[in-house]
Amino acid sequence: MATTADFRNGMCIEYNGQLYFIIEFLHVKPGKGPAFVRTKLKNVATGKVIDNTFNSGVKVNEARVERRPYQFLYKEGNDYIFMNNETYEQIPIDPKMISNADLLKEGNNVEVVVHAETETVLAVDLPPFFVYEITYTEPGVRGDTSSTTSLKPATIETGATIMVPLFVNQGDKIKVDTRDRSYVERVK
Repeated sequence: MATTADFRNGMCIEYNGQLYFIIEFLHVKPGKGPAFVRTKLKNVATGKVIDNTFNSGVKVNEARVERRPYQFLYKEGNDYIFMNNETYEQIPIDPKMISNADLLKEGNNVEVVVHAETETVLAVDLPPFFVYEITYTEPGVRGDTSSTTSLKPATIETGATIMVPLFVNQGDKIKVDTRDRSYVERVK
């Protein structure tokens, strides 16, 4: 059992019979009345995010989860096949459990979040940044090399489309933030 004082981002709790990840939390002590905790909870099964308020000191069941290193091997039908880096066991994972699944390329290392008691896969967490090569984009316009306010679509090697600045060309390598699919920088 954990209390609201134990809340932290990424913690997995059991609430109303379902598992939720804590995305954000804020301890509030108003001038009048008891303290409470505002949270944003993400449902593990559906991915839906809800706002919830807990009274300070309320006990909740903390679900034991483990983060295990896996490597993305290939896509087979609808499933993505991952290999455990320690045991070399291969498992198929539904793309609904992977945020931004179209950013995965063969050989990428990820963390698979597994419920410790039931050994079921809850989610797949991509590292914050990956480097990709641009396979197609319209040519940049001369004179727009320093402007980052204007963006154009670019297709990366996985087939996903990312918005990039005008000075980025086909064949360039770029760093992409996998959390919000945004361009970070050009890589040499």
